[in-house]
Amino acid sequence: MKTIAISGSPRENVGKRDAKELRYEGKVPAVLYGGTEQIHFAVVATDLKEAIYTPEANFLEIEINGAKSKAIIKELQFHPLTDLLLHVDFLQLFDDKEILMEIPVKLTGTSPGVKMGGKLVQKLRKLRVKALPANMPQVVEVSISKLEVGNLFRVRDLAKGEYVITNTPEDTIVSVGMSRALKQAEQQAGKK
Repeated sequence: MKTIAISGSPRENVGKRDAKELRYEGKVPAVLYGGTEQIHFAVVATDLKEAIYTPEANFLEIEINGAKSKAIIKELQFHPLTDLLLHVDFLQLFDDKEILMEIPVKLTGTSPGVKMGGKLVQKLRKLRVKALPANMPQVVEVSISKLEVGNLFRVRDLAKGEYVITNTPEDTIVSVGMSRALKQAEQQAGKK
């Protein structure tokens, strides 16, 4: 899993006034929890862009006063009108504790059904994956090379790995449906 390094500075005061001052300075109040104690700190907003505005799942290495911790983003709070980042919650990672993350789905191969004029419909773009940090995949690959028109690929069809997918097994990840052009061609052929 890709790791992004960010650095933060500890917060002396925790409250609305302090948080407002931090945001005015271009910083975002944050908290790191999951360990023995919660650590309140501030991080420069521009340092978080690479970790937040990406379709990929990433680990973060947070450095606060020389101490490094591995973490993931657990929750983000945005202003409802301006979309300004207000607060970030980080969950500290430990090698022996399982975590739950949303991992992107990557479609591989070429579907014969799409080649025949079918329409590829991806229903799930991310899957909830539970695993130890060392076993967490960067992406969950789904091969569509055997999908004909009318076929679908469900969560239960995924190969078992060193991680557990917590989505419902009946959830459809991707399907190949009939396009309008293909339906019209079949209707035309049926009339002859």
